[in-house]
Amino acid sequence: MRFSNFNLKLITHIFKKIVTRTAYLELLFENKGALKQLIHLCQASSWVTDYIAKYPILLDELIDPTLLNNPPQLSAYSVELRESMLRIPEEDLEAQMDGLRIFKQAQQLRIAAADIAGVLDVKKVSQHLTALAESIINEVINIAWQQVADRFGIPKSTMDHDVSGHNGKGFAVIAYGKMGGNELSYGSDLDLVFVHHSPEGDETTGLANGEKVVSASQFYMKLAQRIMHVFNTRMSSGILYELDMRLRPSGNSGVLVIHVNTFGQYQKQDAWTWEHQALVRARIVYGNNMITDEFEKIRLQVLSQKRDALKLKADVFNMREKMRNHLDKSNGELIDVKQGLGGLVDIEFLAQYLVLAHSHQFDSLTERCDNLGIFKLLASFDILTKAEQSLLANCYQQLRDYGHKATLQNEALLILQSTLTEQDKVISLWQKFLSIN
Repeated sequence: MRFSNFNLKLITHIFKKIVTRTAYLELLFENKGALKQLIHLCQASSWVTDYIAKYPILLDELIDPTLLNNPPQLSAYSVELRESMLRIPEEDLEAQMDGLRIFKQAQQLRIAAADIAGVLDVKKVSQHLTALAESIINEVINIAWQQVADRFGIPKSTMDHDVSGHNGKGFAVIAYGKMGGNELSYGSDLDLVFVHHSPEGDETTGLANGEKVVSASQFYMKLAQRIMHVFNTRMSSGILYELDMRLRPSGNSGVLVIHVNTFGQYQKQDAWTWEHQALVRARIVYGNNMITDEFEKIRLQVLSQKRDALKLKADVFNMREKMRNHLDKSNGELIDVKQGLGGLVDIEFLAQYLVLAHSHQFDSLTERCDNLGIFKLLASFDILTKAEQSLLANCYQQLRDYGHKATLQNEALLILQSTLTEQDKVISLWQKFLSIN
């Protein structure tokens, strides 16, 4: 088998990591198909190269190349994860945490391989990465719940509801940003907020002897801390996901989990415009019907309230300029895919602004959390023309595709200005709706 200099450099990067681990060397040299697949993936993506070098256990996934080009159905991630975790003793938290990380890494490799093979486009890649993250959130909560319940029992209020699955837990996870919009990419962190709906005065059942009874709010605080521990602890298999909790009420100074009614009160009375912008892209990714319905009611009430048009426009414009001044890496020749003029964030801010500006007239504008869906709704109410919807959707997909390809090559999210053929039209739309001059 011949190697180009480029291939040899990439393969050497991995071999340096496994040179003392003969089992991996034997795997590659006894399975020519696995070695061939490794070369193919490394040639296609330096991100995959680094990923396998960092977690050599992923070499096992190369034995059956057909699996790599056939990711599971979106609904199957939870089933596969549950089956995988059943093999690990419930009392061995460290092994469970390792198992979660290994599952995630193996599934991300499968998604990346299907991506490289052209089986999945950028939208479907994001859908798979989001479904994978949702399945892991569900499993982490189950693990954390069991651990905290073993110490304190469960909140009494949860015994009054249907306890099948997570319906009785009285706990929910709100996802924002890329997670909320079904647009996760490789290496994305998760923007999450935790809420519960236990009534005032609720407490846990305690242990069999009646000891260690705590308030329900303290139980859910312990639960949130345990969830973050499972996600954030750095092990030999890495962290699970980086959790970003800054969008919770009062940001980093706020408590980790609050009552859903307190969340609603904050959103209605104290939240800034940028927090309402974020709420446009928010959805429940874990929670029972009762708490999901309450969140959706709050979200609709907040997003559909009538706003001062000039203040809204100024708030969104000023926040965008503040972000651009701090984060835009564009220069004379290269455009920052995310932060540059006419880039991803401009398009996202435009979508959020139009939802906040018009939802008091058309409350169904709040039904979608993904930008493409939002553009479609905006066009259906003639807030955007069909041509404007098509322009924004196409540019958004094109920019996401550029950014996605750059991530797979470990490159900066910068592209030649001449590549963005319709950037000026996006800038013109921004000026049409958001210019405050």
